[in-house]
Amino acid sequence: MTHRFRTAVLAAAAVALAAPLLTVPAEAASAAQPPRTEFETTHGARWTGLDEEQDFLKAVDRGGDRVSLSTIATTKQGRPMRLLRIGAEHAATTVLLVCSQHGNEPSGREACLTEARDLAYAKDPATRRYLDRTTVLVIPNANPDGHAADTRGNSDGVDINRDHIALKTAEGRAMAAVMRDRQPDVIYDLHEYGATPLYYDKDLFDLWPRNLNTDQRVHDESETLSEQYVRPAARDAGFSIGTYGIWTDPETGDPIKQTAGDGQERILRNAAGVKHSLGLLIESRVDPMTDAEKADESLNNRRRVTSQLDSLQGLFSFTDAHRAKIVTATAAARLAGLRDSGPVYVGGGDNEPATPEQTIQNPPCGYRLDAAQFADVKDELALHGVHALPLGKGAFVPLRQSQRALVTLLLDERAQYHLTAGQPVTAC
Repeated sequence: MTHRFRTAVLAAAAVALAAPLLTVPAEAASAAQPPRTEFETTHGARWTGLDEEQDFLKAVDRGGDRVSLSTIATTKQGRPMRLLRIGAEHAATTVLLVCSQHGNEPSGREACLTEARDLAYAKDPATRRYLDRTTVLVIPNANPDGHAADTRGNSDGVDINRDHIALKTAEGRAMAAVMRDRQPDVIYDLHEYGATPLYYDKDLFDLWPRNLNTDQRVHDESETLSEQYVRPAARDAGFSIGTYGIWTDPETGDPIKQTAGDGQERILRNAAGVKHSLGLLIESRVDPMTDAEKADESLNNRRRVTSQLDSLQGLFSFTDAHRAKIVTATAAARLAGLRDSGPVYVGGGDNEPATPEQTIQNPPCGYRLDAAQFADVKDELALHGVHALPLGKGAFVPLRQSQRALVTLLLDERAQYHLTAGQPVTAC
């Protein structure tokens, strides 16, 4: 949707460089010319620095009245975590891009910065119509401290993408608050991976929510996003793509084993599904694909970012074409918990049936927390959007609410990542 605009941006920059005698006031220049990232200006030789990122985001914020920039958290080391809103403020469809949760995986961040700029400054009718009907939220740098240190984890060494249940990190808490308050219909999570030739070495891999507590309609639409939109968009651009975590035989393409990509709820793509948002993880390959990329690091870097950008076009096409189905699926999933019926799963996945021990066939009607327990977890419950009722000095957390399955995952001792072991209440 924005490829031609990207080309126009580069052409405009070339014209500007060719006419150095033309003097334009700084304010007018910033309004007329879309900003460019450090990655773009160096043709992939350098990743955009954190200071440059902040200046770039401020320039994007000036892209028009359909853009707003806010700070949703401050990291332990004092760096801002930003949220960009582009498009309609309260549209029926909301898309959230979460970029580079792992600080040593920079291509997603670069893709998000570029895409946010292109959307904010777009003039073509198709993009403007899309933004009139869509709220696009972008967390361009989900791990500023990790990016500064070039580490997977944050400044405490915590993997943020394993913190979407416990919410012990400032970064995880900020994302939970965005999910609670904005209720995105689609969450698209950009990462990178290290290849294992010949079994696991495509340009890209993606994966939808595997957690069995994901509403079937949300799961199916997430899978459609992958198989009918993101993967074709990548292939049309010349990139190979497959299923994240699944090694395949190089001769036949048959799956050999699964090494990642399970259904654990603390990972964002699964947390998205449990919280009734469509989810998709996308991973670009860090390792060079060709001898030319081995010889020229910037060429490898450009492939990593370009593959992410081209895949994003599949996301935008999907949300435009499936708008009604997406909204129906997420709305129905959010209402389903109020019926308070059906099993809750504490293990398994869409490709790995839950065992009897992982299946709570008849969940309690809620969980009682004593005063100490409630004091310890009440903030996390609130960030997750889970409602608790005062009960003496403690609380009662009913299952009959939108986040029904999440209540069990947070408070049942059988759930692997539970916050505390609440007392099951069977008669309400």
